[in-house]
Amino acid sequence: MDLSKLLQLTIDKNASDLHLVPGYFPTIRVSGELFQLTTLEVIDPKNIEKMLVSILNHEQSEILSANREIDLAYKIGDVRFRVNLYYAQNQMCGSFRLIKPHIDTLERLSLPAYLHQCADLRQGFVLLTGPTGEGKSTTLASIVNEINQKYAKHIITIEDPIEYVYPKYKSIISQRELHQDTHSWAVALKSALREDPDVILVGEMRDFETVSLALTAAETGHLVFSTLHTNSAPESIDRIIDIFPPHQQNQIRNQLANVLKMVVSQRLLPKQNSIDRIPAVEILVNNSAVSTSIREGKTFLIANILETTEGEGSILFEKNLLALYRAGMITKEIAYSYAIRPKEIARLIK
Repeated sequence: MDLSKLLQLTIDKNASDLHLVPGYFPTIRVSGELFQLTTLEVIDPKNIEKMLVSILNHEQSEILSANREIDLAYKIGDVRFRVNLYYAQNQMCGSFRLIKPHIDTLERLSLPAYLHQCADLRQGFVLLTGPTGEGKSTTLASIVNEINQKYAKHIITIEDPIEYVYPKYKSIISQRELHQDTHSWAVALKSALREDPDVILVGEMRDFETVSLALTAAETGHLVFSTLHTNSAPESIDRIIDIFPPHQQNQIRNQLANVLKMVVSQRLLPKQNSIDRIPAVEILVNNSAVSTSIREGKTFLIANILETTEGEGSILFEKNLLALYRAGMITKEIAYSYAIRPKEIARLIK
């Protein structure tokens, strides 16, 4: 079995992912659904290890051996894949995420026009949230590339691994990959503050030190973007605060209330009568009511604020689902099944 042929097949089928797990047929994900390629051979444990290790350099092989998993980027022709190699029941497996060779605009991604505001911010903290595989990295790349096209800025990205490679426009962009260009998120973020950045993209916030440094960077005049694996804006704010020990949480509430500009929660939904998927989003724009709720630890009020501040750019996830349903983009069943607040979508549709 040839890895390059499997990756080319993933490209040809317009799949988002390729999964190689011993004992199963090679499996691709198309429009959110998994399909086993039963016309090919079942993956043999001995062959897959040899095939997957062949894409690693010496240092990556040592990391995989020590950690039993590794993230990296791999290129075939002009197409890049985000790769995770890991062990399951002592057998090597691989997941390959296809990264589009070009960076789409927000319009081409069918995202709300209000997100263009992110590119015009001078400082603050913007958070994109959602489960894995819901388009967060693609949306962030679109926003960062818009900054790249419009302004002469120094943009630093810290990624694991590097996904989209930005073309040369007005900005200069330093893309740093974990393990290859830096040893940790926190060290890279500390270093970034001494590298004269205007914009910092932190691929993921995994611990309180990284979150603390990201908030400090936003507080000291930088525009900071990052991601979290959360489902809604209120949940995202709670997650950030809960990362910290109790004695620091009041301080973090105040800091977050001051620097937060926007929380965008995103999911990709099956499009009606199509193999494509379409994004649904919740957008929380920080205003005095939101910042007061954060400071006072009353994030349960944010859903109500979302509903009453649509004129300022905010939108409740269920309101976006309703708009997509009324436009014939998604079915009623999809709207109900993806809703964060089931009672709210039932009320809106009825």
